[in-house]
This record gives sequence, C-alpha cells and structure tokens, in this order.
Amino acid sequence: MPVTLKLATSLDGRIATGAGESRWITGEKAREAVHDLRAQHDAVVIGIETALADDPELSVRLPGYAGAQPARVVLDSRQRLPVDCKLARTAREIPTYVIATGAPDAALVAAGVRVLTVRVVGEDRPELKTVVAALVDEGLARLFVEGGGQVAASFLRCGLVDALEWFRAPILIGGEGRPGVGALAVAALAQAPHFRRTETREVGDDLWERYERG
Repeated sequence: MPVTLKLATSLDGRIATGAGESRWITGEKAREAVHDLRAQHDAVVIGIETALADDPELSVRLPGYAGAQPARVVLDSRQRLPVDCKLARTAREIPTYVIATGAPDAALVAAGVRVLTVRVVGEDRPELKTVVAALVDEGLARLFVEGGGQVAASFLRCGLVDALEWFRAPILIGGEGRPGVGALAVAALAQAPHFRRTETREVGDDLWERYERG
C-alpha cells in the first residue's frame, strides 16, 4: 500500500504567494514528470480546498499516452465539491471519489461520483488510515497525494507517506507564502519524519528530488 507525496515548491518550500498565486511555480518539464508519476499510480488524492481553488482535472495528459487514467480522490468531509466542476463532470469517464464523513450527497452520486463515508477525527476530518483502507478495498493501492499543505501534513503526521517526489523551482517566495507542508506538531528533531534521498535530477530549470521513508 505505497503512498507517495508530491510537492512542487519554491526553494524555500512555498506552494503559493501569500495572495494565493501558484500557477505555475515549476516549469513544463517538471509538470510533464508529474503526469508520468500519475500514470504509475492507481489514484491521485487532493483536499477539497485544492479542488475548489484550482478546479483541476488530475488526469494524465502526455502526448501519445493511451494507458489507464488514475482515479481521482477528494478529501471532502462536508461534500462541498461542486457538481459542475471538472472532476464531477468527468466522473462517469474516470472514477472519481469523494471521502466524506456523512451520508452521500444525492447530487454528487447522480453525477457519477462515488462517495465513501469514513470515520471522523478531530474537526470533522476523515481519519486517514481509514481512508487508505477504504481506497485499498476499492482496488486503489498506489496513492499519489497532490493536496495542499494541510493534506501533506496530515499524511505525514499519520506516518502514511512512503515516498516523496519533490520538485523545487529556483525562486524564493518568503515567509508570507503558503507552505508546502503545514504544521506537523514536531517538538523535537527526533520526532520529525525522516526520509532518505534516493535520486536528484534536473528537469528544465527545476530540481527533482526523490526520497524514501528512512
């Protein structure tokens, strides 16, 4: 049940400016690499805030690609995903899941979205170990997490991240920018998640670093 976390950040670990501008931090070559990574996984996972802000497709869009598309998974406790967004509009063509904490929303189900209800933790958030288990039951064992900073931090806090694919652009945004990883509640260095770098390569102007859990 490998879980891979993808981060595309500035050199100082920011995914957006303080005003929320984020497209595009990394360049075309890095984005092509991300599409290739999507193709190697069963599902792409994001949070509802990313879905609302970006209205993404989360599909593999590479020249000549004819393989299977990964499922799309949105962590969306209150089922706020609009039925007219790209994910819902294409849910009958590419499997699309909403992870909720309440009864399935009829409009989403009618659009073809598969709503999975899971256990609640904290402030009405899905319990991630239960989420992963539910997705495995759906045949989605290889997960590619592309969510924002809070989603990244949640998976890291739960110890669920097996690998990191980190793309760094040669820019600095500063402390007012939005972090690629949210709060981890690390009080001592020994508590910090540890990873081992396995590869570093240049992709256009960007740096691609690959890590495995240490």
